[in-house]
Amino acid sequence: MKKRIVIAMSGGVDSSVAAAILKEQGHEVIGVTMELWDGSCHGAEPQNAPPLQKNKDVVAEARKVAAQLNIPFHSFDLKTDFQHQVVDPFCDAYLSGLTPNPCIICNKFLKFGSLLQITKDLGAEYLATGHYVDLARNDGFFQVRKGIDRNKDQSYFLFSLDQKQLSKCLFPLGKMNKVQVRGYAAQLNLSVAEKAESQDICFIPDGDYTSFLQRERGLSLLSGDIIHISGQVLGQHQGTYKYTIGQRKGLGIAWSEPLYVVAINAPDKQVVVGEKQHLSRVELLLSYCNWSIPQPQEEFTVACRIRYRHIEVPAKVAPLSDNRAKVFFETAQKGITPGQAAVFYADDLVIGGGWIQ
Repeated sequence: MKKRIVIAMSGGVDSSVAAAILKEQGHEVIGVTMELWDGSCHGAEPQNAPPLQKNKDVVAEARKVAAQLNIPFHSFDLKTDFQHQVVDPFCDAYLSGLTPNPCIICNKFLKFGSLLQITKDLGAEYLATGHYVDLARNDGFFQVRKGIDRNKDQSYFLFSLDQKQLSKCLFPLGKMNKVQVRGYAAQLNLSVAEKAESQDICFIPDGDYTSFLQRERGLSLLSGDIIHISGQVLGQHQGTYKYTIGQRKGLGIAWSEPLYVVAINAPDKQVVVGEKQHLSRVELLLSYCNWSIPQPQEEFTVACRIRYRHIEVPAKVAPLSDNRAKVFFETAQKGITPGQAAVFYADDLVIGGGWIQ
């Protein structure tokens, strides 16, 4: 049955092919691009800022593909929403000792938040994206399924979507791999068929979080102690936001064994270091859990992923009050990082997850 569908277009090959597939299936497809970030910090272009693709370039590329596909196209300025809902929380998290994942937040509040409202305003039934995931429905619940291309699977980033959001989503690339997607684009002579893709956070293309935070927040030096897990002061640092859990390089301290960052105590301006064995933990606490199964009341077993490229491991989940949960691993896991997400799987289906405390 023909449907009116909005496709989120980023000017890349994935969303372009997703749009083409929907058009070929006979749907009424409307291309939409969100203008999110122009590279400025509080309205000023920073000196020595890394190069990034400007909004006008993204919009122009998406518009060009939409014209090739003969579908209507709109762009929407959501830079203020992006600043308030993604960039500001990202900065706040780093400055409070967390290591945030802005892509998950952007999906929740922008791509499947603001853009879903735009979808409704355009009179469309569904919002489609170029994510490499599929969608299943089990016992009345919508569940994100891993894409068949495991190297591109993005299910981890969508764990926080609720049932209302998922009920309005389409993911045309879930049963395709990247080679097939590029081949499809080449067959259609799409201008983006060979376009390179970015692996970095869109507003920090060079991956230099420290410089970005200093530009965005105008940070002065925030010195404090680097302490061993035993309590011994080993040196000084110039800002806890410059460190992440598991970091080994750049500590600037001498010790008989290699040391790693094992904890960040932002209120006391302390970076805590320890030997490799101190990186491993057998449990963690989650807050702001989201479920795509009936709300769990008792402990149950899952496969748990604690970061995007982490391979899921067996774990038990014990639900707690206030939408929290405790996770117990069968074997100790390295690099459990507050601010990242822990996502639960049953085979290839996302059944829930939460934010690591």
